[in-house]
Amino acid sequence: MFGQRTFRRLTVAELGAWRSSRPDALVLDARDAASHARDGWPGALRLSGENQDTLLLRTGHRRAVLIYCGHGRSSQGWAQMFADFGFTDVCDLIGGHAAWAAMATAATAVEARRETLAAPRPLALPLAGWLAEKGFADPETPGPNGHTPLMVAAWRGEADALTLLIAHGVALAATNRDGNNALWFACVHGDPAAVERLARAGVPIDHANKAGATCLMYASSSGRTAVLRTLLALGADVRLRTQDGFSALDMAANIDCLRLLRSVPP
Repeated sequence: MFGQRTFRRLTVAELGAWRSSRPDALVLDARDAASHARDGWPGALRLSGENQDTLLLRTGHRRAVLIYCGHGRSSQGWAQMFADFGFTDVCDLIGGHAAWAAMATAATAVEARRETLAAPRPLALPLAGWLAEKGFADPETPGPNGHTPLMVAAWRGEADALTLLIAHGVALAATNRDGNNALWFACVHGDPAAVERLARAGVPIDHANKAGATCLMYASSSGRTAVLRTLLALGADVRLRTQDGFSALDMAANIDCLRLLRSVPP
């Protein structure tokens, strides 16, 4: 019955494994023609109202389908259409092409940093002492809970350690088991200065965790008005939505957060 079938929402972290297991998947770019021509994924077809009927009617329903758009909103409607039509393995991408581009940029930066370092950088004595105190083997390896040293420094509001870790050149795009990065933990601590420091250092501001939630959504839902104001000033995307379709505006915990989000131009 139409309207009853479902599709899956993929995070960018899950994308590689999904595509590797489905080499023959039909990948569809639901953005405008200019965006598709500029930076569409290799092998992706542009999806529009002009070719939707052809794709729906001439593609085998058992073939896997992956749909992405600019920011992960319109792709949900397209994915539901394919699922309703009887396709059994349909996914769309949380955060869309923008989320994928942000992760690709971060991964490139990490790889470049690794290639330029012929040997591990020596640890500054204060950093070595802090790592030993917290039980970390080195500045990069996560602890037993999956949190990196940068996450712990952000979570506990330890500004000096944060400065030392950034200066050392630790990986800024690292995430824990829930898909949260260091910027998320700075938001949890509630320090706007740390949030700005990490974002300007290069921690992806619009990264979505495994539930599709971004730092902006967390700040809004927890009523951290000062953090929310900082994230908006840094350009956080208010259009992104969770896997359940909720935006930061939907999650506003107080009137100040609501007003801030409503003041952002569409």
